[in-house]
Amino acid sequence: MTLQQEIVGNAMQMAVVNLNPGQTVYCEAGKFLFKTTNVTMETRLGGPSSGGRQQGAGGSGGSGGMGGMLRQAVGTAMQVGQRALAGESLAFQYFTSQGGEGTVGFAGVLPGEMRALELDGTRAWFAEKDAFVAAESTVQFGIAFQGGRTGMSGGEGFVLEKFTGHGTVIIAGAGNFIDLNPADFGGRIEVDTGCLVAFEEGVQYGVQRIGGLNRQGLMNAVFGGEGLSLATLEGNGRVILQSLTIESLANALKKAQGGDKQGPTGGMFSTHAG
Repeated sequence: MTLQQEIVGNAMQMAVVNLNPGQTVYCEAGKFLFKTTNVTMETRLGGPSSGGRQQGAGGSGGSGGMGGMLRQAVGTAMQVGQRALAGESLAFQYFTSQGGEGTVGFAGVLPGEMRALELDGTRAWFAEKDAFVAAESTVQFGIAFQGGRTGMSGGEGFVLEKFTGHGTVIIAGAGNFIDLNPADFGGRIEVDTGCLVAFEEGVQYGVQRIGGLNRQGLMNAVFGGEGLSLATLEGNGRVILQSLTIESLANALKKAQGGDKQGPTGGMFSTHAG
C-alpha cells in the first residue's frame, strides 16, 4: 500500500503522512515533528531489514524459539554497528495508527526540499548520509560502504544509505533539487561531492581527483574551492542533486559571525581572528 503523504512548505519543507489503521511508518531519530494522539510511537535500535519483520514482545519471528531470537539479536547488533561506523543515528522511531486513521509529520534538519521516492522492488535507491527522513515499514534501510578501487582512485571512500523493498521513502536535502539522468549527458556527469542527494540502482557512483596532483589540479583545489575530488555518476537512471551543500552553509555562517576570515585563496588558507 502506497504511503499517503503530502510535502508542504517552501524554504523548509515537511512531510505530512496519513496512516491507515494498523499502518506503520518509521523515521530516523530527530526527524519527527508531530502526531495525532491515536498514533503510537516506539523507539528501536533496529530498522526493517531483508531478514524479516520486526517482532514485538513474545514474538519469535517465525524462526523457532531461542534460535530465532538469537538471529534477530545478531541482526540488530550488525545494523547498529554499521550505523555507528557510518556516523548515523543508532535508533529509529516507529509510528503506528491505532483504532482509525492517524497523522504524523516529519522534516529534515536543513532549509531545503524533500522528495518522496516510490520503490517497486525492482530497483534500490542510494542516498547520501543523513538524507533519510522516513519510510513505511515495507522499505528496508541499509548502509552501503563504498570504496575499493573506485574510492581509492579518488583518494577517499564514501558511505551511502540504501533503500530496498516496496513502498515510499522520504528524503531531504539542502536548497533546491534538480533531477538529472547521466544518459542524457553522454552517459556521465561530474558533480561537487556535497551536491549529491540520491540516485537509482544502475547508476555507478565514484570519486575522482580533479586534474591530478599537477599545477592545474592544485589551482582548482586552492582557488576553485572544490577541493581535490569530484563525484562521478555514470549509467542510465535518476539522479537527485541539491543546490546547497552543508560545507558551503557552514562556511557562510562562519563568515557572517566573523569567525572565519578568508583570503583570496578561500578556505585552504583561512585565518582565524584572535
